[in-house]
Amino acid sequence: MVFQYWNEGWWGFNTKPHNSMVNGKILLVDDNKSILSALEILLQFEYKEVVSISNPNQIPSFPQLDSFDLVLLDMNFSAGVNTGNEGLFWLREIRKRAPHTSVIMMTAYGAIDLAVKALKEGAADFILKPWNNERLMATVRSAFELRRSKQEIHDLKKKESNLKQVINEDKSLIVGNSKPLTSVLELVNKVAKTDVNVLITGENGTGKELIARELHRLSSRKNEVFIGVDMGSIAENLFESELFGHTKGSFTDAKEDRAGKFEAAHQGTLFLDEIGNLSLQMQAKLLSAIQNRSVVRVGSNKPIKVDIRLICATNCNLEQMVADGLFREDLLYRINTIHIEVPPLREREEDILVLAEFFLKKFAQKYDKQGLRINNLAQERLMEYPWPGNIRELQHTMERAVILSDGNVLKPADFLLHAKTMQSFESDPTTLDEMEQIMISKALDQHGGNYSAAAEQLGISRQTLYNKLKKKK
Repeated sequence: MVFQYWNEGWWGFNTKPHNSMVNGKILLVDDNKSILSALEILLQFEYKEVVSISNPNQIPSFPQLDSFDLVLLDMNFSAGVNTGNEGLFWLREIRKRAPHTSVIMMTAYGAIDLAVKALKEGAADFILKPWNNERLMATVRSAFELRRSKQEIHDLKKKESNLKQVINEDKSLIVGNSKPLTSVLELVNKVAKTDVNVLITGENGTGKELIARELHRLSSRKNEVFIGVDMGSIAENLFESELFGHTKGSFTDAKEDRAGKFEAAHQGTLFLDEIGNLSLQMQAKLLSAIQNRSVVRVGSNKPIKVDIRLICATNCNLEQMVADGLFREDLLYRINTIHIEVPPLREREEDILVLAEFFLKKFAQKYDKQGLRINNLAQERLMEYPWPGNIRELQHTMERAVILSDGNVLKPADFLLHAKTMQSFESDPTTLDEMEQIMISKALDQHGGNYSAAAEQLGISRQTLYNKLKKKK
């Protein structure tokens, strides 16, 4: 019998040359030393390291067991015993100590129920003695690939976990301690621990996305991803592809399957910013995905279940838009379980100087201008200014002041504050840009901040309107 193994392994099997060896480690465990020798001869030409032991009691103390890609394990070690229980015991021990190592069971007693039991216990495959060399090598290769796949998945999950930790650092970026902000944060703390849909409203630049991120940070999903989508920047013809994904060949540029934002946010949080600027057609598609908790990729008819925490934000008055027929009432009910209104900066006077100091330190460090401070007159000017652009405007103002500063003290002249009102624009517009801003502002005011309706009135596309507003910011 041993000669048969030797003969087939040495002469009958087409082994690979040494320079094409697989960089793999295999452990052989069998109390029959002749079988160990035959397996070593067979495998040593294809795998870089083949180690054998004849006593399974060495397994618990075997050094770096988890470094082996594959273990070939006999099922019976005691004379006259062929139940396979010994092999199953050692299979469990290997699985405990090296969960990513593939294990192939070997026995001279073929029993289907025993094979099924071994597979249920986690064995990669099953080999009967005497074996066919080619079949054995094919089984080993498959088990080896399984081990490598498991290791790759493990490494990818580890990298993904590390990446999520970096992205979702356990710290709040919300600065301030004014009463209006404190009230908002108290509501955030209550709501964060639930999975209810939240609608965040407020003027541009008030920090709606920061509130959304704080909801995620304090939620049970904090270790999963936070996916933010600027709904105003998505062209209508790409809406479904961006949010729901597409299959290869579903349209001209679809060169491969692609998951949409809903799938990407699975088990995490999906933040849809500027939701008030969706057309009615896009609103209907979004409502369907929210109601069904599933999406269908463009070019497919297979629903994909998604588990997300949904947070939406807008600076529009959605109730007025519903009354004007510009926003679906049923969609509003779906996204508005909890409503959080973020106050404008002019209502958070106590936070203006706190935020100014925060941005001063941030940009002083970024542009290597340490030791900067704001003098009293400049502080008064910052407090008196109405901040129509809210926190975003204050941030940009502080960055400009730091960049252009010549000394260590920032004076009123260092802050380029333009409190130009719409009345002054209308009385004396001096440029085409000013005229354009007046028309855009009027159109948005007339339509409650809805981009689609304002764009239609102005005779331009919603995307063009959005780009003009982004440019203005």
